[in-house]
Amino acid sequence: MGKELKLFIALNKAVTSFTKKTNKIVTQYDITYSQFAVLEVLYHKGALSVGEVKEKILSSSGTIAIIIKNLEKNDLIVKFQDNKDKRKYILKLTNKGMNLISEVFPKNEEMIINSMNVLNFAEQEYMLNCLKKITGYKR
Repeated sequence: MGKELKLFIALNKAVTSFTKKTNKIVTQYDITYSQFAVLEVLYHKGALSVGEVKEKILSSSGTIAIIIKNLEKNDLIVKFQDNKDKRKYILKLTNKGMNLISEVFPKNEEMIINSMNVLNFAEQEYMLNCLKKITGYKR
């Protein structure tokens, strides 16, 4: 097995590990990983169109509709038609949604920080630069 394949497998294992840890946190709040992702992006970016949310959480059209429906049903978000473009719908956190994500996000952030602290600052910077190079991510 080549080095490239070993690296790919290691990256997948790392992502799977973080996903499992996040799942463990969010299920305590009766939300799914995907619901957490939607709440988290709205928490950090503010109100966004369905398409923008879908793009940011890397979801499919069918899946995002179900996630949104369930979040609306639980009064965690509201969906309303965009005044400028009637074809678009905007998603926004409700007070209940804001309260929930304000409690859940810091716990997930703490888990990420603790998990990453096995690497020193220089290793984190190097890894970040390598991943940016692989993905073409500019930020």
